[in-house]
Amino acid sequence: MHILLVEDDPLLGDGLRAALDKAGFKVIWAKDGGMALNLLQTHDYAAMVLDIGLPVLDGMEVLRQMRAGGNRLPVLMLTARDTTRDKVLALDRGADDYLVKTAEMEELIARVRALVRRSAGGRAGALVVGNLKLDLTAHTVTMDDQAIGLSTCEFAVLRALLEGSGRVLTRSQLEDVLYGWKKNVDSNALEVHIHHLRHKLGQDVIKTVRGIGYTIARPTS
Repeated sequence: MHILLVEDDPLLGDGLRAALDKAGFKVIWAKDGGMALNLLQTHDYAAMVLDIGLPVLDGMEVLRQMRAGGNRLPVLMLTARDTTRDKVLALDRGADDYLVKTAEMEELIARVRALVRRSAGGRAGALVVGNLKLDLTAHTVTMDDQAIGLSTCEFAVLRALLEGSGRVLTRSQLEDVLYGWKKNVDSNALEVHIHHLRHKLGQDVIKTVRGIGYTIARPTS
């Protein structure tokens, strides 16, 4: 799942990219507003993290041009400005959320996930790979139209794998999905959830890529 990060500060941008990548997103990083608009024309993204203070074009102008052109990509505005007026202006221009740069990285990741979740629910409400369907609105999973009962953690792991379909998610990325940042994780917890998912969905649905992590495969009929 691709995220467009627009931030001109190299130190902050590098930290944001690393955090988003660890959370399971593939980050494309633009360092000015002009580059961001060009990338919006050539790639599809799940959401954008957009700084207000940018060279070439500032974040507000990037947002204005996006919305004027009909682009409804979810946007989280990221800025050092923390006044009510700035927040109202950003939201009125079409931002979906607003976060100051002093916020914890954990909160930023949670807000990006929430934007992606709401956007996915509004578009289709489901993730589908082969005969496997995960309904984001009803919070259900079916295979061949038969309901599959999953625990909350199993649902979270499966969702992350389906959202990242076509690429391998590392162990740390999946553990972040389950437990978030700065929390202890049992050494074999992820493997237990993967084992349960394979038992319920079939052994060939989730593939292990040795030394890297896991990926979702198209279920066999």
